[in-house]
Amino acid sequence: MQPVEIRPSIYWIGVNDRHTELFEGLWSIRDEGVSYNSYLIKDKKKVIIDLCSKMTTDELIDQITTFIDLVELDYIVINHLEPDHSGALKAIIQLAPSVKLLGSAKTREMLESFYGITENIQVVADGEELDLGSHKLKFFSTPFVHWPETIMTYEMTEKILFSCDGFGGYGALNGTIFDDRNVPLAWYEEQALRYYSNIVASFSKPVKNAIAKLAAFPVAIVAPSHGLIWRNSPKRIIDLYNTWAGYAGEPGDPAATLLYASMYGNTERMMETVAQGMADEGLPINIFNVAKDSISHILPSLWLRQGVMIGAPTYEGKLFPTMANVLSMAQRKHIFNKIAAGFGSCAWLGGGQREYNDWIVELKWQSFGSLEFKGAPTSDELEEGRRFGAAFARKVKERV
Repeated sequence: MQPVEIRPSIYWIGVNDRHTELFEGLWSIRDEGVSYNSYLIKDKKKVIIDLCSKMTTDELIDQITTFIDLVELDYIVINHLEPDHSGALKAIIQLAPSVKLLGSAKTREMLESFYGITENIQVVADGEELDLGSHKLKFFSTPFVHWPETIMTYEMTEKILFSCDGFGGYGALNGTIFDDRNVPLAWYEEQALRYYSNIVASFSKPVKNAIAKLAAFPVAIVAPSHGLIWRNSPKRIIDLYNTWAGYAGEPGDPAATLLYASMYGNTERMMETVAQGMADEGLPINIFNVAKDSISHILPSLWLRQGVMIGAPTYEGKLFPTMANVLSMAQRKHIFNKIAAGFGSCAWLGGGQREYNDWIVELKWQSFGSLEFKGAPTSDELEEGRRFGAAFARKVKERV
């Protein structure tokens, strides 16, 4: 995409990444892509806010040189040092050797450890301002949204919040950078939720703290480092993040996530009847095959919904490995205080449901019980599974 003027002398100069399959080496973006939003303010002082990954450096440099020669560059604001934001830094410094790097004190430490950079670094304090000429920047310390060095930058004249990973989302920008009417906003909001649950959820309290800190400042545009720039409804994305942060440690909505894995189809057959029982009671269900569906797409459902039904066979005396991996990630992302039930097939002595029970304790989930059967489920066991699903659904609904 070509650069886009956001406000007079303030430009989006970002790039799309439609090639990376796993964001942070973990989260699937093969189909959705992601944008690296970089911004240029062309004033008496010339500033770039946020950069891009190393892989897209050449494209970013082309975007910058549409407006200025890099030797003219006065500052680079490093809101966040993670390499998807700073991978282009060394290449740009080579072309702009006198540029000053602005960031937090922690950023200064991390610049040395990540890139061996120790010179031309200017630490900005919380609330400090920088006059560019016609524009003025104000810096806010927002640690752990989502690394300890993170800051946000507020352009005071046009009231633009450059929020870095805060209020960001997956999804390449398809022809426009703004939350305009012709843009599939529901899809971008879905990608923002997935981004939140994958990247930011563990840091929900710092998100709340940052939102409270910024509340006194009017925001006309939210310009994150990934995803849409919100100029029509900037409050919308802030409110969504505030809502999602509010789910931390809470049971969630009266709905359920049904996770299953099956080796030879026996647990899957039971899953179908358990789901039927849950649906009999009118409980909304999201169903995921954990051996096939990306954990990136599973986490949003686990984050928002209070019920978790886990169907997995016994494997070598323990829970099926891909299911254990999902529960381990749920623990890492602080997905606590759910209500859960389990079921699964075993060949002889079982053991999968015992490990399931251990995970429930670790996750601080309320256990509704479990249902284990040997080999293929009989017709009577399938009927029992349907009743089990219905009873679980009633429990979830009454917990509201």
